[in-house]
Amino acid sequence: MDVLTIIPAKIGSTRLPRKNILPLAGEPLINWTIKAALQSGECGTIMVSTESLEIAEVAKGSGAEVPFLRPEALAVDPYGVVHVCEHVLLEYEKMEKTFQTLVVLLPTSPFRTEADIRESLRIFKERNASFVSSVSAYESDVFAAHSINDNGLLDPIFPDLFEMRPHLRPVPYEINGAVMVADVQEFLKQKTLCGTPMYPYTMPWERSVDIDTEADFAYAEYLFERGERNAC
Repeated sequence: MDVLTIIPAKIGSTRLPRKNILPLAGEPLINWTIKAALQSGECGTIMVSTESLEIAEVAKGSGAEVPFLRPEALAVDPYGVVHVCEHVLLEYEKMEKTFQTLVVLLPTSPFRTEADIRESLRIFKERNASFVSSVSAYESDVFAAHSINDNGLLDPIFPDLFEMRPHLRPVPYEINGAVMVADVQEFLKQKTLCGTPMYPYTMPWERSVDIDTEADFAYAEYLFERGERNAC
């Protein structure tokens, strides 16, 4: 496979500014993702898409490529990862470089390992898949969730499932953003990283931590202190 791995990392963040390069266990946060990609041995071209010269220098120092900066407009809402990937593919096409497989690794998932990346790619190849995404089971029972209606009363969101005994309910999974793999042509056609058909790669909760807030970052620091990253 001709693989392109994109690590999208903007400098600004509404909830936790500069989170992608905040020091976590002695390393800028983004470095944990770059290291996992390099150690997987299967990520092909590993590049960081950023509008920030500061992030670019950190990324290159850790072994990733930053052949160009993204436009600053792509680092603010409403633009997201899909738009960033489209921009990267277009820029490489201008450089006469094309790819068959796209891997996206969010830098906010520092506990994802090289084994998680390899296993996701194994599923992608063996299933001849268009899309693969890492998932983790919800820690709470989402099928017991309620909403508050216009009369101020509680309504079960999934009434049929709510009436079932908990152990008989299906196990709900969430896409955790740690590893996303896509066929490039299908990605460009469907304009999503969660297209159909999509196969799952299941990860345990302790490797599925996604850092979005200061509390998330503090929790990640706690897990590092406990040795969870080494255990991975």
